[in-house]
Amino acid sequence: MFWGLRLYLVCTPAGMPILWALANPKLGEREVLAAMLELDAALIAERRGVLLISDKGFASKPFEKDLAERGVELLRPSRKSEKKRFGEPMLKKVRQLIESVNDTLKGQLDLEQHGGRTFEGVAVRVAQRILAMAAAIWHNNKIGAPITRSLIAYDH
Repeated sequence: MFWGLRLYLVCTPAGMPILWALANPKLGEREVLAAMLELDAALIAERRGVLLISDKGFASKPFEKDLAERGVELLRPSRKSEKKRFGEPMLKKVRQLIESVNDTLKGQLDLEQHGGRTFEGVAVRVAQRILAMAAAIWHNNKIGAPITRSLIAYDH
């Protein structure tokens, strides 16, 4: 969280950013993600069988129903009051991927030291970093780099 905003990021399993938003941290996570999916509805509509991996904060039967209607399946940890959910054992491995993407943004791309003084300035600087990560992943993929999310070759 920075400048009173929270970053929401949806990525592919390779870490390629697909959707992102900056939102007031007082807004609910489900509402922010629903708005993101609504704004880019065509992106999801063109790809059936999307699996969205999240944390417990996205637990909600109406939210999961809305996602299912969009063709999105939600994989999240079960709450204490729930039985274990399908696919839950896979989440520990995926958690490392999520933390790695966050580390790339915060570490190599200095996301939290953006220097923005206005909302617009923060948004532009966050967009620059997300675009830089996307460009590096795309480039690494095209040249056949063994680790596509590594930005070390571009770290000057």
